[in-house]
Amino acid sequence: MKLVTYLDELGAQRVGALHRDGTRIADLAAAHRARTGTATPSLASLLDLIEGGAAALDDARAALAFVEEGASEGVSVARDAVRLLAPLPRPVQIRDFLCFEEHLKGSQRAAVELMARSSPDPQATRKALVAAGRLEVPPIWYEFPAYYKGNRMSVIGPDEDVLWPAYSQMLDYELELGAVIGTAGKDIPAEKGRDHIFGYTIFNDVSARDEQTREMQAMLGPCKGKDFDTGNVFGPCITTADEIDPNGLTMIARVNGEEWSRGSSGAMYHSFGDCIAHASRSETIHPGEIFGSGTVGGGCGLEQLRFLSPGDVIELEIDGIGVLRNRIVRGRTAGEE
Repeated sequence: MKLVTYLDELGAQRVGALHRDGTRIADLAAAHRARTGTATPSLASLLDLIEGGAAALDDARAALAFVEEGASEGVSVARDAVRLLAPLPRPVQIRDFLCFEEHLKGSQRAAVELMARSSPDPQATRKALVAAGRLEVPPIWYEFPAYYKGNRMSVIGPDEDVLWPAYSQMLDYELELGAVIGTAGKDIPAEKGRDHIFGYTIFNDVSARDEQTREMQAMLGPCKGKDFDTGNVFGPCITTADEIDPNGLTMIARVNGEEWSRGSSGAMYHSFGDCIAHASRSETIHPGEIFGSGTVGGGCGLEQLRFLSPGDVIELEIDGIGVLRNRIVRGRTAGEE
């Protein structure tokens, strides 16, 4: 199933499932009530559904089947008639990993080039940075999947505007696959990690590259390079784990219709199982957490030394999930129309 959160005509959040053709959304709570004559709290929100486990997922599947078999009055809406939110408007937690070796190497090359270009003697600076090992992947990166925790309060969804942070002049997208945790656990073996995944979504980890480069010289972070209103974009749906194989998904990014990035989730050096095993060491992970894969190789402007401009429209597409589309806007604050 492809599960969504949307606003109904009264502005209330509803949990829905996309029909097979993607043009309509089944209102799962309403369909369950129409089918059974009873209400269930497990379909009140997508987080409730995830926390409800297998029984709640069975109820959701039955509700969707009921709608697709012909029920429509009051239990189904046209997708283009409602506003989709991020599937989890307030994730329990966001952990963003760095799983793609190609992205790490590409970012290092780009960072060296940017520092060289901004120096009085680019050639000498470039040579010094290379000699200092700035293009070498630290051996420890291969030992475990490193991550940081993102701001779960700054999440937006498809077709919402990304507000350019006032302190940055260099904004970038990041094309990532997100795994949504479905089952709590602690000290989980890597080979059992995927058993704890509820589904997958698209993650645009919008980044203020100039601020990120500056602040990480303090040996901590990223901080404001990532943390600003509207900086974490998820959607358009969560595709349940039974319908998607995260190994080998084509990942594409377009800016104003032009393809900027193309990669594959199959190039992850650290798997989601590895990420779950590492994060759950002596720590419980919880349903509703989102684990980002990190940027796929070539999956951001930094690696190409190309950056976004106000008004740009970004489309991130991943097989089996869909397209996550957003516009970059400068000069507004959160909440303004």
